[in-house]
Amino acid sequence: MSLLTARERAFLRATSQLAYANPFLPERRDAERAVLGREFEDVGGIRSLAVADPSREDPNLLRTNQRLEAVVPPVRGRLAGGAAASDEELALYQDAVMLLLYRRHLDGFRALATPVDEARRRRGRVRLYAPFLEDWHHLFRIPGVRWQAPLEPAHVFACLFQIQRAFHHTFAAIVGRSAVAAALRASVWQSIFTRDMRRYRDTLYDRMADATTLITGPSGTGKELVARAIGLSRYIPFDPESVTFAEDSAAGFHPLNLSAMPSTLIESELFGHTRGAFTGAVGDRKGWLEICSPNGTVFLDEIGELEPAIQVKLLRVLQTRAFQSIGDTTEKRFSGKIVAATNRDPAQAMQDGALREDFYYRLCSDVIVTPSLREQLLDAPGVLRELLLFIAGRVAGTDGPAVAEEAEAWILEHLGADYAWPGNIRELEQCVRSIVIRGMYRP
Repeated sequence: MSLLTARERAFLRATSQLAYANPFLPERRDAERAVLGREFEDVGGIRSLAVADPSREDPNLLRTNQRLEAVVPPVRGRLAGGAAASDEELALYQDAVMLLLYRRHLDGFRALATPVDEARRRRGRVRLYAPFLEDWHHLFRIPGVRWQAPLEPAHVFACLFQIQRAFHHTFAAIVGRSAVAAALRASVWQSIFTRDMRRYRDTLYDRMADATTLITGPSGTGKELVARAIGLSRYIPFDPESVTFAEDSAAGFHPLNLSAMPSTLIESELFGHTRGAFTGAVGDRKGWLEICSPNGTVFLDEIGELEPAIQVKLLRVLQTRAFQSIGDTTEKRFSGKIVAATNRDPAQAMQDGALREDFYYRLCSDVIVTPSLREQLLDAPGVLRELLLFIAGRVAGTDGPAVAEEAEAWILEHLGADYAWPGNIRELEQCVRSIVIRGMYRP
């Protein structure tokens, strides 16, 4: 008895592509189309938080779930009945089960990320793991079946929770249906999981701290939002014995605005100091490099403003992971991830001598460029309305749609559709606030 029919094999091959596709690239919709065939519903190639209805599930996801629930159990039954299976068929079944487990427990993963469940998770056991493990054992523990690449349920559980967090933070941080905004979301996803999610799951999940992420782009384009999405979406190990995660997923992001501090304070904030190391050092103090956990992220905003002497010290951290507190000779280790941002052009900064070349070449393994608001509007003029709806919702709450309509009318009448928005998203937000308060805005 053959394990898969020709139709099931075609479906599971398409499902395998879907399971590991970047959700913000066109390949994701192509994979859904291959899975569903004529049942695929074109709901728009680029989704944005500003226009998405959070209460309505994507119909293609719902249909994919229904197909998975119809295909996977019979295939599992044949495996349990002793049907011969090739390595490819077992791999396809494994991929389908991974996607099925994620979708079955998605509501639970979403709830885990809420503040209420974060607090509960810090106090006790993660209840979601028990039903997840029950499903895992039923679908994977099949007598006589040997998996080529067996997976640990606790590790997969941690990966699936990370996927949910990464989608949420990326979708929430970057708004707009323009192609450049969609490309930015896809780029953030790759910074978290790389371009190969299978390889990430199997070998890279605990090595991503070695790759520093550099975010460049004009001021006001949301570089800190991008950094926060990456920092809050890192892999956090799950312990099946205590049934808890290693740490709170919301507490591992440590932002530091370097342009707002003198160099002496920057050094102390980063590396820490001992008592008496300098005037005013009345006690020992740990720096962020020491406080940051292995699963955490230190975000260095405006890194282009760092003095060369501190760049040298940070270069050593990036090269060797070692540093010393001010006034101390004891060597300490930094185990977390560094994300840096600058609104300067790195090439020009190096030419001007403001950015050391050796320092830059330790930062450039993973570079993200945030687009200007003008780029977004040139690509898709309708993005202005989306962004106004999003901003007005934060500014005016339930009255957001009315405020967005007022703001759009005022902008088009007084600034015009071709206004360049030199302050980017930050300026647009202040424009909305000014219109709410004064009924006008002065650029």
